Amino acid sequence: MAHLRSRHRLALAVPVVLSLTASLGFLPGAASATPLSTSAVTTADGPNLSYVVNTTTDHRTIASVKKAIAAAGGSVVIAYEQIGVIVVHSANPDFGKQIRTVRGVQSAGATRTSPLKAAGTTDEGSAQVLSAAEAAEVAKSADAGQEPLEADQWDLRAIGADKAAAINPGSKKVTVAVIDVGVDDTHPDIAPNFSASQSANCVGGKPDTTYGSWRPADADHYHGTHVAGEIAAARNGVGVAGVAPGVKVSGITVAEPDSTQLFFPESVVCAFVFAADHGVEITNNSYYVDPWLYNCLDDPDQKAIVDAVNRAQLYAQKKGTLNVAAAGNSNDDLDSDALTDASSPDDSTATTRTVDPHKCFDVPTQLPGVVTVSSTGVKGAKSYFSSYGDGVIDVAAPGGDRYQIPDTPSQNGRILSTMPNNQYAYLQGTSMATPHVAGVAALLKSKYPWATPAQLQLLLKVQADNPGCPTAPYDGNGDGVVDATCVGGKHVNGFYGAGIVNALRAVK
Repeated sequence: MAHLRSRHRLALAVPVVLSLTASLGFLPGAASATPLSTSAVTTADGPNLSYVVNTTTDHRTIASVKKAIAAAGGSVVIAYEQIGVIVVHSANPDFGKQIRTVRGVQSAGATRTSPLKAAGTTDEGSAQVLSAAEAAEVAKSADAGQEPLEADQWDLRAIGADKAAAINPGSKKVTVAVIDVGVDDTHPDIAPNFSASQSANCVGGKPDTTYGSWRPADADHYHGTHVAGEIAAARNGVGVAGVAPGVKVSGITVAEPDSTQLFFPESVVCAFVFAADHGVEITNNSYYVDPWLYNCLDDPDQKAIVDAVNRAQLYAQKKGTLNVAAAGNSNDDLDSDALTDASSPDDSTATTRTVDPHKCFDVPTQLPGVVTVSSTGVKGAKSYFSSYGDGVIDVAAPGGDRYQIPDTPSQNGRILSTMPNNQYAYLQGTSMATPHVAGVAALLKSKYPWATPAQLQLLLKVQADNPGCPTAPYDGNGDGVVDATCVGGKHVNGFYGAGIVNALRAVK
């Protein structure tokens, strides 16, 4: 996998939410802008880029903006009229500048910095595939009633998911959509719980529901399959078990099918809207939206990305979908005043810039109402790679840590789960912590089907166990250097938010 990307998110305190909402509201200048005439079109050709054009949701305005898009040399890929987001392709180098002057357009910008091709994730390090011989050795340690490889799943025991499954494995009426690089639904641990009717390929911004379109492009696109198994691998006497082995899981592919595996905004907008319109209760988001690690609102292109994706995820929330996302693998304090972003834009030539994470947003993690997840290891301590921040992290969950060694047959501190082609592998990252939270949220939704996304988030926090800030200086990798400082108290702090989720408590 070419990109092992980090994730960040702004705290969802009320002042921040109000600030973000105000920033993304109707712009005073938009109403006074004049319609675009065909004489204003720049005729010079440039690279063929993808854009999001964000407008009001009334039909007349959208129809007028569509005409202006055509006049500016753009072609509409799809219009999500319910949220006022139009996905456009254009080779006009001045398209963004021109369309932002059109009456009714509230924000618009390019979603990438390099030309369109024929049609990133948050795992830390490469996958360690379990060989047949290693799997057989682990299986020798399985207790009665356990899945063959469950002896190596310290993460299930850490949050009581093994005991929770005996009480309530989750309802088939609850679906968690894995918005990712694709899910291999033919895997024997995933097939029993897979929902094809709630799956699609959203690459490019328009959903393709052709059967199998949600599957990974190749075996290197393994991230979504690993995540899906963590959530809902069936207890069927095969391989591993998921946190919520009785719920449904679906796959919505948003990553480019090439080796970059980039997650562009128009694809993510499509995924949130598709999930919402197809009755998905929870989405798992272990990625950030490319090409910008942080989207700064003083840049018109980046502002349009925040606006478009925020509209889509808020639409999902309003239709009853809880969105869960990873906090990142940079060991960054997300409540700091300045962070270094040396990876953006990641679809062309990156430059180093300093950003304030309170003003420049990682999407979708920093968006209002999204549950942000930090990672822990087998000892219950923050993973050495996990980002953190007081008032930023909502909850924590096992995501693995190679420095925290479990007493398991393989003594592997990473997370064991499913891989394409009927394989299994260990991975670590906030990508692995997030599906544990999504799984517990699915158990809560199974028990409380009436719960709204906001109520589910509160329930996640209420049932969590908070170890509190460490009493000794935090040295995640044991090299004698203090790596992070935890701020906060026993009930809420920067390392664990409200605490480490607890599956057993969720079902009791």
